[in-house]
Amino acid sequence: MYKILTLNNISLSGLERFPLDRYEIASEIQHPDAVLVRSFKMHGMEIPNTLKAVGRAGAGVNNIPVAELSKRGIPVFNAPGANANAVKELVVAGMLLAARNLCGAWDFARNLEGDDASISKKTEEGKKRFAGFELPGRTLGVIGLGAIGVRVANVAVDLGMKVFGYDPLITVKHAWQLSSRVQQALSVEDVLGRSDFITVHVPLTDETRNLLNANRLRLMRRTGVVLNFAREGIVDDLAVCEAIRTNRLWAYVCDFPSNALKGQDRVIALPHLGASTAEAEDNCASMVADQVRDYLEHGNIVNAVNFPEVVMPRVQGFRLGVANANVPNMVAQISSALAKVGLNILDMVNKSRDDLAYTLVDVATEIPDSVVAEISAISGVLAVRIIPSI
Repeated sequence: MYKILTLNNISLSGLERFPLDRYEIASEIQHPDAVLVRSFKMHGMEIPNTLKAVGRAGAGVNNIPVAELSKRGIPVFNAPGANANAVKELVVAGMLLAARNLCGAWDFARNLEGDDASISKKTEEGKKRFAGFELPGRTLGVIGLGAIGVRVANVAVDLGMKVFGYDPLITVKHAWQLSSRVQQALSVEDVLGRSDFITVHVPLTDETRNLLNANRLRLMRRTGVVLNFAREGIVDDLAVCEAIRTNRLWAYVCDFPSNALKGQDRVIALPHLGASTAEAEDNCASMVADQVRDYLEHGNIVNAVNFPEVVMPRVQGFRLGVANANVPNMVAQISSALAKVGLNILDMVNKSRDDLAYTLVDVATEIPDSVVAEISAISGVLAVRIIPSI
């Protein structure tokens, strides 16, 4: 029986992916095999010795101590793209909010006083203050062409916009999904200088923190609009407010309220609504549940943020999973430990990602505990697990 600890409310669509005859799931549980989490901050949390996997029902993993878990050979799974449609729709809404001055107009209209005739007169007199512009013919710059960025770029093309995209690390999969009408920008500076709207879809790292800062914002058009539905900290809030105040930028729409943004003209800060749809929560929970289950039951790794993707079909036999530092001679040492006790290898996959590697091995006969102990003692090995037979 596998034990799953939930640190947040996880969509029932995801929890139902775990068969009740093999899984026990609770918000308070001892000795868990896996943790499912959304926004709960795991930094500083005591990591149980039994823990084998962490599943984040979403994309960002800033709330998870990935480095610490990596040292213990624990993969951290996420759900990239599961909330992509929800975020895409909110980005389009953000562009419309800014282009048509909808928030200011709504605030003006809801505060009108007097009888209907008086309100009608004030409406006609005041509406000129909220004249906007239309999206077709405008230019959108998309920084980051992952699952969300590609969808945003493609829908903008469908809306009649000219689109420039920048992502030096775009994958082949996402390149195939991108509309042929999206043009390539050569740098962040290049896309800023070409665009009426800028939207960012990158993770928050040391390299992307304050990616849009005062110097780069100066490259934008005075009528430009910045949209941030990715992560707080990618856009410098103080710099963007100053650019708007000095008429070097038109508006800022984001999903991350802060004191710096409160009360600022032409700044719209939404309460982190990017993935807040029932559909997105269901998709994220289902996706990460399937990945955690596949790892626990078969040792396969798909969509881990810290380990390589390793998938090996099951055959009749016994399976061993080894997480280790990416150092020379590791596969040979694992194979040697198996050979010493006469275990015949039926299939093996070894892959690496940066400083970490992962090996799956299928053998013909049962794996004794002594082999697990020997492999565990190899310098650089982080975790060893016998995966139950199917």
